Amino acid sequence: MLTHGAGGNANAPLLLALAEGFAAGGLTVLRYDLPYRQERPTGPPRPGGAAKDREGLRSAVASIRASVTGHVFLGGQSYGGRQASMLAASQPGLADALLLLSYPLRPPRRGSELRTAHLPDLRTPTLFVHGSRDPFGSPEDIEAARRLIPVRTALVAVPGAGHDLFRAPSRAGADIAAEIVSKFLQFV
Repeated sequence: MLTHGAGGNANAPLLLALAEGFAAGGLTVLRYDLPYRQERPTGPPRPGGAAKDREGLRSAVASIRASVTGHVFLGGQSYGGRQASMLAASQPGLADALLLLSYPLRPPRRGSELRTAHLPDLRTPTLFVHGSRDPFGSPEDIEAARRLIPVRTALVAVPGAGHDLFRAPSRAGADIAAEIVSKFLQFV
């Protein structure tokens, strides 16, 4: 299951390419827009809506579990990944692994406001994918955050990429998506 971040929707080019790659790898994929995005096609999430967004994710995971057998993985980009990780931290066993794309570790230009309080409670293996030019945190910052998680984690760094990951200057978006799919399938 792939969710979007604050700046896009589940039909964003990266998430579409990932969904196609995972489906080609034999996985059932559900692309899901968080409740705030279902209500408003543009704009950032509202601070008071995070619990509703996590409940939407929980319901989507329950729906996919009722539809397929085997492992269920949860992923999201930016805010969607943050909400997925917070949900997984509060409900161990909800998903079998997480894929966090461009985790928004901190608001840009506010380095002291880390979004890591829930990470020590996370018991779900987690693969982070992060651009080297992401203003929401450097790869070194993500490495430090990974050390807070008491289960297996890994990082796929995308050199030259910003927060959207898909537009690294030296690589085509399809190549980046293919690498993410490959690394996640190896990870799980």
